[in-house]
Amino acid sequence: MPDYHRSGGKGKDKSAGNKKRGRPRKTQNTGINVDESTKKIFRVALEKYYLTTMENSLSDAYKMMIREFYAKDFYYENGIPKLVLEDEDKLPTLTQFKYWYQKEYDVQHTTVARKGRVKFEKDYRAVLGTSNQETYGPGSRFQIDATVADVFLVSRYNSEWIIGRPVVYLVIDVFSRMITGMYVGLEGPSWMGAMMAIANTARDKQEFCKEYEIDIPKSLWPSEHLPEVLLADRGELEGYNPERLISAFNLHIENAAPYRADWKGIIEKQFDIIQKRTKPFLPGYINKDYRERGARDYRLDAKLTIYQFTQLMIKQVISYNTKHYLNNYIRDEEMIQDDVTPIPIELWNWGIENRSGKLRYYPEELVKLHLLPTGQATVTYKGIKFKNMYFSSERAIKESWFPLARQKGSWKLKVSYDPRNMNEIYVHLDQGEYETAQLLKHQERYLDHTLDEINYLHEIEKQKKQESEYGQLQKDIDLMTEIEEIVKDAEKSSKQNKKTVSKSNKEKTDNIRQHRKREKEIQKKEETFVQDKKTSQSDSNVVSFKQNTDQENYERPTIKEFLRKKNKR
Repeated sequence: MPDYHRSGGKGKDKSAGNKKRGRPRKTQNTGINVDESTKKIFRVALEKYYLTTMENSLSDAYKMMIREFYAKDFYYENGIPKLVLEDEDKLPTLTQFKYWYQKEYDVQHTTVARKGRVKFEKDYRAVLGTSNQETYGPGSRFQIDATVADVFLVSRYNSEWIIGRPVVYLVIDVFSRMITGMYVGLEGPSWMGAMMAIANTARDKQEFCKEYEIDIPKSLWPSEHLPEVLLADRGELEGYNPERLISAFNLHIENAAPYRADWKGIIEKQFDIIQKRTKPFLPGYINKDYRERGARDYRLDAKLTIYQFTQLMIKQVISYNTKHYLNNYIRDEEMIQDDVTPIPIELWNWGIENRSGKLRYYPEELVKLHLLPTGQATVTYKGIKFKNMYFSSERAIKESWFPLARQKGSWKLKVSYDPRNMNEIYVHLDQGEYETAQLLKHQERYLDHTLDEINYLHEIEKQKKQESEYGQLQKDIDLMTEIEEIVKDAEKSSKQNKKTVSKSNKEKTDNIRQHRKREKEIQKKEETFVQDKKTSQSDSNVVSFKQNTDQENYERPTIKEFLRKKNKR
């Protein structure tokens, strides 16, 4: 049999002769063969019109090539120049153009040219590995990320105040896929939110849940550790000084490259999983038609407060950690031998027993001191002022900070604070010590509220004050007008008296006492209370008070008596 697989010179370019190659056309025109000059035109047209970020189609690039390279003449029509193309037999076809494009350009080169290198690496590159390749056990690597939740919230101070959409931070262990920390706030994705989420990873989750009225056993959410490596976005930790984390906790920080959310694919996926589960139950949840013409305004459906939304997120995280089956998790041989179910809590517990050594435990107060955001407070005679709130501490009272501030002036202090609960702040002292300061009693309206809620309250009050200033200005001007009218009447009366009775200045000043006495007598007569004759004494209810003859009750005791009573007690 003949070797047909060797026939035709597969993969070799054919020389262009005078005779048209290929299948004969059904039309009368024969077309042209693609020679080297035509290929050169194809390459120029593809680089200029197709392989660009404009993302033109191949057919559009073909038409632009014909207009530029295959016009033999032009003419004017209504002052507009128009081209005259070559005869049909002298034009390459769109099929030839596509054939030589597919022959000379591969998919990667085309995608990079049209989408950009960053977009290609993020969405179009080959995925030949998994995140588990760089982890050995729990704590080898945590990933942290934030997203704006698709729900609107209201204030706890007033349910009519819509406060916008919350920002949710999650920290996940790459090895077990367990969510090890979280934070819900109103501040946009920033280093402060990231620090709060990291601080939450090192916190006792049982105590954390109690703050939100959720009782769980410690075994249900056992993570209270810091990792060996933390992978974050450039936006959260690049501007923040990582030396603080490295020196305090020996924590290695890695930042993902720009536009490379796929480097944190595990944590990115969890946001979708959690939000889809809560969507049917959330008032104020945003659907795809948000901001489209005629769509419902979902802001008006808002009912949840940030406290209630955090409760909901905690329950979602616990449910995910203890029940979510990881379909795409690749178990290694040891896990298969021990028959480990790919559920985050099961993988975590198995990793603690068999792959321990990467988790780091630190006291919660130490973690707070290093990771909580810091600010400047002012010691005043009213208390330690911070964010328009006033605090006090035992040391401040013992060392008379507040009387000293009233006599010699206020001074600044460095403090750390927890934005989730502003009941207390941490005052930095010398030699790394700190003092806890609590809210004063008359500041009770701030108890158990987040800093975002408090700031929102201050902004509302400031806005209402500004709105009332115009009305107050109108009232002040009306008052000034009324005072002027009264003064004018007084001046008019004074001028009339001067015309009838003329006295010297000395006569006016000598008789001030007599005039004052006469005026008092007239005023007494006018202000005398006249009792109604019909009202008798029997009609009134007289309340008798029991008189106490014990002089000691209302006489001030001497020092000796005071000391004697004190010693007796």
